[in-house]
Amino acid sequence: MIKFLDLKKINEPYETTFQEKLKSVLDNGWYILGKETEAFENNFSNYCGAKYCIGVGNGLDALVLIFKGYIELGKLRKGDEVIVPANTYIASILAILQAGLVPVLVEPKLETYIIDPDLIECKINSKTKAILVVHLYGQLAEMSQINAIANQHNLLVIEDAAQAHGAENRQSNNPESAVAYSFYPGKNLGALGDGGAITTNDSELAKVIFSLRNYGSEVKYQNEYVGINSRLDELQAAFLNLKLVNLDEDNKKRREVAKRYLSEIKNEKIILPFWNFSHNHVFHLFVIRSHNRDHLQDYLSKNGIQAMIHYPIPPHKQKAFSDWNHLSFPVTEKIHNEVLSLPMSPVMTGDEVSFVIEILNKY
Repeated sequence: MIKFLDLKKINEPYETTFQEKLKSVLDNGWYILGKETEAFENNFSNYCGAKYCIGVGNGLDALVLIFKGYIELGKLRKGDEVIVPANTYIASILAILQAGLVPVLVEPKLETYIIDPDLIECKINSKTKAILVVHLYGQLAEMSQINAIANQHNLLVIEDAAQAHGAENRQSNNPESAVAYSFYPGKNLGALGDGGAITTNDSELAKVIFSLRNYGSEVKYQNEYVGINSRLDELQAAFLNLKLVNLDEDNKKRREVAKRYLSEIKNEKIILPFWNFSHNHVFHLFVIRSHNRDHLQDYLSKNGIQAMIHYPIPPHKQKAFSDWNHLSFPVTEKIHNEVLSLPMSPVMTGDEVSFVIEILNKY
C-alpha cells in the first residue's frame, strides 16, 4: 500500500537527533517557554521574514489569539464581521466564532479552491472589519489584490497559513498583518504532537499575544489580560528547530512530485489542480477532482493507493452550524463533492509516483 502520508518515514532521519534533543531538554529541566521555544521563535520569524514569532499550542489557538489580540488593541470589537472562505477547514471559522466575531462566507475560485478576490468586495459593509485569508492546500491566495481591497476599506488582514509553510511571500507586506501556522504532525513542517505559531511585524500585536498565550501575563502572577494557556512546549520547539532547516528542500521535493503528477496524469475523468509553476504553492496536498470521486477513491484503494478527502463536508453544511445549513455556496459544494487528495510527501519514491500515475491513467 502506498500511504497517503508516511509520517514514520518522514521523521525517521531525525531519530538520532530527536533522542539527543529529548535528553538535552530533560537534562535542562525547563519544559515550558524556555530556550528551545525562544530559539524556534527566532528561527521561524527569520525564515518567514517577520519581526516576531509567538509559539502557541496549535493552529486554531494561533488564529483565536490573533483575533483576541486585535480586540485587546481596540482594532476589533465583538460582533464585528470577518470575511472568510466558504471553502476551508472548519478551524478557520471556529476561530472567528471563538473570538466573538461573525464569519461572512465568500466563495472560492473553482480552479484554485482559494477565496475569489472579486467576490470579497460585495460582502463588505459597515460591520466588516477584517479578512481571514486561507492559503489552502499549500497555495497562496491572491494577496496583492486582497491587500488592495483591505487597504481601500481599512480592513485587517489575517492569514491562515496552517497548510502553507514555506510558500513564497508568506509574510504580507502589510505591516499590521498577522499569520497563523499549525505544526500538526502531517503539516509540511510537522511536530511530534500539536503546536502552532503566529508571525507578525506589528510590535503592539506581538506584545499582547505573548501575554495572551500565557494566561494574559507578561510578568508571573501579574495578569494584564484575560488570557489562555496556549504555549509551544520546549520539546516540540526543539524538534521543529531540527526540521526547519530542511523545510525548503522538503517543499522542493513536494513540487517535484507535483510536477510529475501534473505533466504525466492524462485522464479526462480527472481534473488536475491549477498551478502556474511559480513558487507560490508548497503542495501540502495535491488535490484532484472527479465527478465520481468515491468510486475513484475505492479504485485507488483496491490498487494499493491510499487517497484522502479534504474535505467531504463544507463548513456551512456541518451539523455544528445548523443555522447555515440552508445556505447555498455552489462552487464550495462542488469542490467538497469532487476533491480527492493523492499521496504527497517529500519521501515518496520515483517508483511510487510512477505507480500512482499509471493506475490513475488506467482509470
